[in-house]
Amino acid sequence: MGEDLEKVLVTEEEIKARLVELGARIDADYAGRDLLIVGVLKGAVMVMADLARVLHTSVSMDWMAVSSYGAGTTSSGVVRILKDLENDIKDRDVLIVEDVIDSGLTLSWLVGNLRSRGPKSVEVCTMIRKPLAFDVDLDVKYIGFDLPNEFIVGYGLDYAEKYRNLPFIGTLAPHVYEK
Repeated sequence: MGEDLEKVLVTEEEIKARLVELGARIDADYAGRDLLIVGVLKGAVMVMADLARVLHTSVSMDWMAVSSYGAGTTSSGVVRILKDLENDIKDRDVLIVEDVIDSGLTLSWLVGNLRSRGPKSVEVCTMIRKPLAFDVDLDVKYIGFDLPNEFIVGYGLDYAEKYRNLPFIGTLAPHVYEK
């Protein structure tokens, strides 16, 4: 994938080290509690798997898929649940796990939706937060890295369903997506 990538922003080693740090904070915050971690498909698969492996807290896992886009690349303004939770979250501690928070609009909607289901708590963990996410009233408790508003791929992040399997996060070369 050499010519498709411009530069590496976060190395595999940096990701692993940060996950250990986040895991330690989550373990401390949820000690003795029954935690449900909810991955947001598809991008959060890598983060969710690696985070779960560093946690010492007993966790259950579930997945959601949501979309705020129509057929194009701009938001339709309507969020749709493509795959809902299989578990009831009433009176549960829920941690939403995301790969990236771009604008934060869809995640803000998701947090509100899950809170309406009567959980004990709902918090957010993301590997990447971008600058536009600061414009939304959204409390993100666990953040891997704050990165600039660049086109990034790797570690779950894709372009046209490619590059998710890269063990690092890098910028995609413009010639790839400006075709």
